[in-house]
Amino acid sequence: MKVFKFGGASVNSVERIQQLASVLSLYTNDQLLVVISAMGKTTNALEKVAEAFYHDRKEEALQLFAQVKRQHLTTAKYLLITHYNQALEQLTQLFTEVEWALHDKPVRDFDYYYDQIVCLGELLSTTIISAYLNEQKLLNAWIDIRDVFRTDDNFRDAGIDWNITSLHVKEKILPQYQNVNMVVTQGFIGATDENESTTLGREGSDYTAAIFAAVLQAESVTIWKDVEGVMNADPKTFPSAQVISELSYDEIIEMAYYGAQVIHPKTIKPLQNNNIPLYVKCFLNASLPGTLIHNKSIKNLPPVIVLKSGQVLLHLHSKDFSFMGEKEMSGLYHLLKENKTVANLVQTGAVRLMVCTDDKEGRTDQLAALASELFDVQVEKGLTLLTIRHYTPEVFAELTVGKLIVLQQQSPETIQALIR
Repeated sequence: MKVFKFGGASVNSVERIQQLASVLSLYTNDQLLVVISAMGKTTNALEKVAEAFYHDRKEEALQLFAQVKRQHLTTAKYLLITHYNQALEQLTQLFTEVEWALHDKPVRDFDYYYDQIVCLGELLSTTIISAYLNEQKLLNAWIDIRDVFRTDDNFRDAGIDWNITSLHVKEKILPQYQNVNMVVTQGFIGATDENESTTLGREGSDYTAAIFAAVLQAESVTIWKDVEGVMNADPKTFPSAQVISELSYDEIIEMAYYGAQVIHPKTIKPLQNNNIPLYVKCFLNASLPGTLIHNKSIKNLPPVIVLKSGQVLLHLHSKDFSFMGEKEMSGLYHLLKENKTVANLVQTGAVRLMVCTDDKEGRTDQLAALASELFDVQVEKGLTLLTIRHYTPEVFAELTVGKLIVLQQQSPETIQALIR
């Protein structure tokens, strides 16, 4: 059993869906569990629908949703011939599911409606792609993952009920392989025991693949992307960025922690616990080796560079010049938790704390206001956080030349600088 995950970039056009089929055709002798994201920018489009609906702009929400419908129906018409009518019937049922909601008035919080609306993206994409694969003789069974993944009701960041989900996988997924070698399902979503749709939060589709792999004790997980593998820097910013052929679970978690757009730590944990290797491969050229992530320590890694713009630094000074002790630190972390803010960098002095976070509209000012009850507060915006894993003095000097270093921290493996 292999678990494959295809992200939105892999299915954002007719040509790329056709390429997805080409990739899957290389694995017809394997049992596959295929997790697919929403097409392209569909999630963003559905987020706008949810926002318009929640703010009582019903006509705008319906118009925005009509655009989503047209885009998917157009894609289905280009891809499908013999399976079009069957797919259209299923798509229509899914459209109706959201349209009913849009004709109501919101009486619950935004996160609930977000999940009921945004979850549709994955259901639409997999309906079309499953039908196309069947038409191409890549026989598969389509499964609504909301019938399989049981979650709590923490909408937009739902937690998995592993016991019930494991039972459902064995009851509803495994029997499918008696008839076909491939099951196609959705990433990112699940449902409560009240049949309310939920989403799993950031990198939810990758996490979906990892959950399936853990429950099924899969041979491996492969995440198919439009890049050659995990790279040591963003190639859009650093044209000389290189593919890293092997990484350990620990290293990929460190990279994600510092802000690299790689694999979220919650995806790694189920794989690490079950010693299941993870491959990151290029769906545009399946013959490339990609990156292998596993439970082995890898030496002589190149410098891994992460840039996070839009950072803010809060300077927190003791009001009475007392030392920054356990009480003050505890108060700070309580404020961060209440404000749902993650500290990207913290530096402590005798009477001063400095905290770097993402500068989010409204939330930064709210955090500063709350902190002013405990500290004298100054706010410095417009900063960029540079992190280099496995740094060398030469690389650090090159990336900070001509920059003002506002704050710097380093360990034997990692150096960070907040720069302007």
